[in-house]
Amino acid sequence: MTHTIDVRHSIHPTQAETLDTQGLRTHFLIDDLFPAGGMSCTYLHDDRMIVMGACPGKDALAFTPEHCALVKAETMLERREMGVFNVGGAGEITVDGTRYAMERMDGLYVGRGAKAIRFTSKSVDTPAKFYINLAPAHVSHPVRHFPKASLKGDALGAQATANRRELVKVIHPGNGPSCQLVMGYTRLEEGNVWNTMPAHTHDRRMEVYLYLDLATDAAVIHLMGRPQATRHLVMRNEQAVVSPPWSIHSGAGTSNYTFIWSMAGENQAFTDMDAVPVSSLL
Repeated sequence: MTHTIDVRHSIHPTQAETLDTQGLRTHFLIDDLFPAGGMSCTYLHDDRMIVMGACPGKDALAFTPEHCALVKAETMLERREMGVFNVGGAGEITVDGTRYAMERMDGLYVGRGAKAIRFTSKSVDTPAKFYINLAPAHVSHPVRHFPKASLKGDALGAQATANRRELVKVIHPGNGPSCQLVMGYTRLEEGNVWNTMPAHTHDRRMEVYLYLDLATDAAVIHLMGRPQATRHLVMRNEQAVVSPPWSIHSGAGTSNYTFIWSMAGENQAFTDMDAVPVSSLL
C-alpha cells in the first residue's frame, strides 16, 4: 500500500518566471495521483487546498493518522470540507455509515465534521480512482451525491475557435451550499482543443485542473503564469496542475479531452474573474 504526502509552498510570480521546465513541473504539476492500492496527498499553501487521489484495490482505503497530523486534527474533516469525483471504475464511498455508489464522473460533497470515510472499488481489475479536494470550512453542510446522469451542463464555445465544450458545475452554490470549495468539469467536443481561451485570472481564489480522457500519445499544452510572462507545461492523462491566483490557466490539446476544475478562496462567484484578452498575452 502506497501513501505519499507532498507539501507545496506558495511561489511568487517573479520567482516562477526564473524556473526551468523541471522547476515548473516540481512546483506546479501533480503526478502519480492514483497509486495502485494507495493514496496520494498534496498540501498546497495556496488557500490551504489539499489535493488527493485514492485508488483502492481489494482493501478499502481511509485517511491515515499521517493525513490527520498534516492538518493537526483528530479527523481529516474536523475543520475541512471535501469534494470527490470518481474518474475510474465503479466504486463506493462510505460516510459515517452511509454508502454512496460512485460510477465514473459521479461527484460527492462531504461537509465539515464527517468522521469515518472509506473508499472502495467494486472490482480490483477496474479499480475506482477517487479525485479528492479538501478546503478549510467554518460550518458544516450536508452530504450531497451528484450522479453523472443527473448533471446538466452549459454548451459553450464555437467550432470556429476550436473550443466547443460542455461546462458542468457540480459543487457550486446553485446546487447547494459549501463553505468555499467549488468543483465541476469541462468536456471538449471532438475536433476541439482549446480550454479557457481567452484566458483569465481570479485574484481572490486559486484553482487546480485535473486533465482526463487523453490517450497515451496525447497531451495538453497547459499555459500558466502572469499574462505578461506566460510559461507552459506539457500535461498527460490524470495529471493535475496548480494555478495560483496570479496565473492564467488555459491550454490546447493534441485531441479533445476533459478536465475537472476546483477552486478555493474567499469568493465563490463563478463570474468573479479578470479577463485577459488574447492580444495582451506575452
